[in-house]
Formats: sequence, C-alpha cells, structure tokens
Amino acid sequence: MPRRDNIILIVADGLAANDLSCYGQTQFQTPHLDQLAAGGIRFTNYFAGGVAGPPARAALMLGKDTSRLSDADFSLTSHDVTVAELLKSSGYSTCLIGEWNLGDENSPGAPWRQGFDEFAGYFDPADAQNVYPDFLWKYDVTYNPSENRNDVFNGRETLPYNLDGKKQGYVPDLLVQWTINDAQNHQPDQFNHYQPFFVAVNETIPGNGNREVSTDAPFSEEPWPQAEKNRAATIARLDAAIGKLLGKLSSMDEISNTVIFLTSDTVPKKGGGIDPKFFHENSGPDDLRVPFIVYCPGKIPAGQVSGVPCSARDFLPTTAALAYVQTPKESEGTSLLPYIFGREAKRH
Repeated sequence: MPRRDNIILIVADGLAANDLSCYGQTQFQTPHLDQLAAGGIRFTNYFAGGVAGPPARAALMLGKDTSRLSDADFSLTSHDVTVAELLKSSGYSTCLIGEWNLGDENSPGAPWRQGFDEFAGYFDPADAQNVYPDFLWKYDVTYNPSENRNDVFNGRETLPYNLDGKKQGYVPDLLVQWTINDAQNHQPDQFNHYQPFFVAVNETIPGNGNREVSTDAPFSEEPWPQAEKNRAATIARLDAAIGKLLGKLSSMDEISNTVIFLTSDTVPKKGGGIDPKFFHENSGPDDLRVPFIVYCPGKIPAGQVSGVPCSARDFLPTTAALAYVQTPKESEGTSLLPYIFGREAKRH
C-alpha cells in the first residue's frame, strides 16, 4: 500500500459559510482560513448534517443522513461504524479532541469504543461551553516498557492553569495546541513505519453568542452590537489558531502530507443577542450551508471552487477513498475526491 496522507478534520461550532471572508463576508478578514480556500478547494453548496449538534456530527462520523434524528440523548451504538473505525482498521492512529456529544464515557458511544485511540475533551455540553474549565476528560494508552504492558488512563485530568478562578488556558486555543501535540507525537517516520494519523477537532467556537471571550479585540472600536464584536473576535481567534496549526505542520515538513478538512457542525442560531444575518446577510432563514474547505498543497490543485451539492454525509466516503479503504455499505454519502483533485465527474 502506498504511503497515505494524514487527515485533520476541523469542525467549528455554529460557523456559517458567509462568516468567512473567502465566502464573501466583508466586515473583517479571515486570512488563514482564506489561505486554506485559496490553496485548495472551496465548496459553495455544502450543507450541515442537521440543525442540532449531535445529529449533525453523527452525519460526519457515519456518512449517513441523520437530519431526521432527535437531538435529545443521542448516542452512537455498538453497531455503528465511524470514520475513525475505518481509518484505524486501515492502520491510522486516531485522535479526537474537543466536544463529543455522541455518547458519554459509560456508553457504547464513548470515543474509545468508536475507533479513537485517544480522546481529550468534554462529554457534557455545559462543560464544553466553559472556555476556562479546570479539567478535561482524557483517554489514552501508553506503553510501559518496564512492565511490558499498556497503561490506560481514562478519567478527568486537571488543568492547573484554570484552577481557583485563574483564566490562563482558553480552551478553543488549547484544542488546537493539543492537535499540534498529537501531530508531533504521531508524526509519520521510519520508527512507526510512516503510520499516518487522523485527528478530529470539534471546536467550541464561534458558538451562538453564549461563549465567553477573553477580549473583543481587534473589534473593540467597531460600531457593532457587543454580541457581534464578541462573535467576530472568536472567529478571528479560530482563524489565528488555524494559522498556528499550518505553521507547525510546515515546520514538521508534513503540510504536503496532510489533508485538512474545515467545516462546521451547524449554522448559527439566534441567541445570546447575536443576529445570524449580521455577517452573512445573503443567507436565507432555512439555509443550512456551512463552509467546507479541503487543503493539501502540492496534491490538491489550488484555487478551486465547486458548486456541486454535497453534505456532511459525504465526508466519510471521501476520507475512506483517501485511505484506500472500502466505504461501508450503510453509508449514504458519495466520495468527493473527483472534485477535490480537479476531476469533475458526474455524481451518481
């Protein structure tokens, strides 16, 4: 089997397509996300998997249309086959970072029971909304050479920089730093037989106006409602974090060996004082379009824009094709590789 590319999936929370300047937003710039779009392919008719977070993220994980499913108590089962399970069976190391609302630690939907080798994040949506928590849930397996065994850690791990009211670790930033750490720890080389890695990052921003922000800079002086200043600041923060990730992948010489997918779980909803049409006035009231950008310089032709109708359920078969693994027959999606690599083929 040829060497396969690493895969990073970045899923923002409540980010509309027109929140980004590469999709037409004119109030401010998102230069690093624009870099992804300019250096790869930007889809203009990509639709979220639903209006609620759990079904929308399940569509990404399962390659199915889950928009009809309920948001309440949604959990994956032991019969589900996730994209992480597919990639793990194909030899990838797999890691999930951020919010996971498809099953708690005691259910069949726990990340380590759904194909993820490692997990760092949160099960409870309330915990995920706290941008300065004093703990995270962590699952990992490390080899103990002195006793020739694997040691498993599964439980809460304290974040000391946020203890006792301290606010020194802003979780949206930490999620990207943990992504960088995982990429460094699992960088393909001769010692791990060039094993590729898959990291799924469920970001907690920009949210729907209910996320605390450390600062509304650089938009403090804009004549906007405060909620819109805060939202713009979180989008700019996400953009800067993506820039940091790109810089690290470049310094590791892995940027051309890593396919980056950027999308959003759902569209923004009116709440916390925000107006969903403030930054993206061209969106209709029932429009579920969200950004979908795919980037891998040197392999994916730059500057592409595709209007092909597609959705979250197409991520799994697209990723399966990248990894040379067969798509499960239960999948309802279609691989987008012919579009991503510039071979516009009729979809069936």
